[in-house]
Amino acid sequence: MKQSPPIIYTWTDEAPYLATFAFLPIIRAFAAAAAVPVETCDISLAGRIIASFPENLSSEQRETDGLAELGELVQTPEANVIKLPNISASIPQMKAAISELQNKGYDLPDYPEEPGSDKERDAKERYDRIKGSAVNPVLREGNSDRRAPRAVKEYAKANPHRMGKWAAGSKTHVSTMSDGDFRHNEKSVTFSAPTTVRFEHVDRDGKISTLKEDITLEAGEILDGTFMSQKDLVAFLKEQISDAKEKNVLFSLHMKATMMKVSDPIIFGHAVKAFFSQLFENHSSTLDRIGVDVNNGLGDLIDKISSLSQDEVKAIQSDLESAYTEGPGLAMVNSDRGITNLHVPSDIIIDASMPPMIRDSGGMWNTEGELQDCKAVIPDSSYAGVYQAVIEDCQTHGAYDPSTMGSVPNVGLMAQKAQEYGSHDKTFEIENDGSIRAIDAKGKLIFEHHVEKGDIWRACQVKDAAVRDWVKLAVTRAKATGAPAVFWLDKERAHDEQLIAKVESYLKEYDTSEISIHILSPAEATQFSLERIRKGEDSISVTGNVLRDYLTDLFPILEIGTSAKMLSIVPLMNGGGLFETGAGGSAPKHVQQFEEEGHLRWDSLGEFLALAASFDHLGEQFGNAGAKLLGETLDEATAELLLNRKAPSRKVNELDNRGSQFYLAMYWARALANQKTNPGLAERFKPIADSLAKNETTIVKELNDAQGPAQDLGGYYKPDSELAEKAMRPSSTFNSIIGAI
Repeated sequence: MKQSPPIIYTWTDEAPYLATFAFLPIIRAFAAAAAVPVETCDISLAGRIIASFPENLSSEQRETDGLAELGELVQTPEANVIKLPNISASIPQMKAAISELQNKGYDLPDYPEEPGSDKERDAKERYDRIKGSAVNPVLREGNSDRRAPRAVKEYAKANPHRMGKWAAGSKTHVSTMSDGDFRHNEKSVTFSAPTTVRFEHVDRDGKISTLKEDITLEAGEILDGTFMSQKDLVAFLKEQISDAKEKNVLFSLHMKATMMKVSDPIIFGHAVKAFFSQLFENHSSTLDRIGVDVNNGLGDLIDKISSLSQDEVKAIQSDLESAYTEGPGLAMVNSDRGITNLHVPSDIIIDASMPPMIRDSGGMWNTEGELQDCKAVIPDSSYAGVYQAVIEDCQTHGAYDPSTMGSVPNVGLMAQKAQEYGSHDKTFEIENDGSIRAIDAKGKLIFEHHVEKGDIWRACQVKDAAVRDWVKLAVTRAKATGAPAVFWLDKERAHDEQLIAKVESYLKEYDTSEISIHILSPAEATQFSLERIRKGEDSISVTGNVLRDYLTDLFPILEIGTSAKMLSIVPLMNGGGLFETGAGGSAPKHVQQFEEEGHLRWDSLGEFLALAASFDHLGEQFGNAGAKLLGETLDEATAELLLNRKAPSRKVNELDNRGSQFYLAMYWARALANQKTNPGLAERFKPIADSLAKNETTIVKELNDAQGPAQDLGGYYKPDSELAEKAMRPSSTFNSIIGAI
């Protein structure tokens, strides 16, 4: 038997970070009873910032680069990592985290948006490596298997969540570009032999500038290049603003500025300028003078005009109000606080904003705090048709019924920074008219794009080994479930054409005679899946990286009300396991509520599911019978938790995250006490189970009584550990029982 490696549990951000203070002692106590070591690794935004500037800090302040350590670990067979949701930082979030750390005494440089020295350029380069979706591409050395566990799905059917009623004559629709976007300008090639590639810009005078060089490509690897035309984008945005006004629907922009951390903030900035065009035309010199960056949203302008004279502020606010009055209604992120859809790019993450809109009858919130039909503006057309297909299906057939609908699990291509996740360091805003060329090691032109100033050009790669593993995982899941596996690939798109050739070739290596495999465009695949969903049938979506991100929020939110309850397993290509605790982000609003009234409504069900899968992996791969038993009994406990409705409430002085974790521990101890496989563990946990049951009323009262008062955590991005632990473990009775295991 191979030696069983430790479980690595990650410290991340916001709500899951706080929940870890309550759950980690439980994990360690139960795991220790079966001799399973549990270690932790800090990959929080604050931790990654601190690790990036060791030379600026004292020895007491320095932290190891946890992400780099995990990046090495996930390439080994011993990897067993439980990864919680983390912040994919926008620039405003980055600046806020830096400011908080500076106030705590960390000698960190400011984020230099326009660096003027080598020192500032170095600081910006370090910060930019942290910005956006910087964590996932490092850890995901495998493809994704994400699905709703049976217990979760059955619970959702028995206790269906609320679905909005689609009104007859709904005007909600998706608007996307028909030309000039990333999809339509894409060029793609598969390399037959290893090589290196460089990207260069050639201006109209023939001057050559190297954008990036020494890009290593393997045999069989796919390379794409494409661009978004600024001219076409701006024209499109202006058309949609006018059309929204004419149709009397809300203008609602939907982007992925965290994942597409270079391109999408730029696109977002163009939308802000288009909506408030008169304001920017009238006050451009003033706004330039105070350093307003539209890529950070309208909120950046509102924050920075406070430094102006009263007359200047009044003039800008007048034009702001005129834009609101004369333009279409603008979708709101927070109607009560006046936060619009264009305030902050990280507030309108497409996979978090579109599914609730569809679930809630196709409306976004207006300024009155009421749902209203909207124009969902998704500039790039690569995947916009997916959402339009769902909207049209609901307009025709009405809302879905969670008590009967089928499921759409996902097999996602994401290994080795596949597709757009790997484009961050290969995305450029064009400074001068000319062309972008991809040149191989022999000086051969691979492809070329003619571009203009302001266009956004990007490239990305997909390694052949990642595609092979993706096809293998799709076939494995189809055989395991009997559900049809659908590759969501568009033969009319350049990149997908390359992938289809590989998929068709690699499928021949498997016996697929008893399973159903389809290759359909994203819009066709959506319609196929929706038809089956309404009949209560499942279908596996086999998608690229971005669609994996989108669909693993879309379908779970429709099926079970949330994406946080999904089981997400990443079988790492070298034999290890990465277990992700659902989707849905790190829930900043949950933290706000906890700070205000001591109630954390974060549901740790995703953590429970991932931990059980992690134990099971140790049992299967390393012959660890104790770990396997812990996983089996944890699954039993999780099912009981769902049946007894012990998920966190949204209201203060009711069961919250801490209470839910107490019940999980009580049910888990009972399952271990009642099992017959390991009498020693049963004997050890019987008094624990009895004690937890006997003290249930006392413990729940202690946990609920701790709610109500505001909580001082000593920080948002880097809370004080002692304050956070005290806040998250307020029941002395529960703590003493867990400590006695």
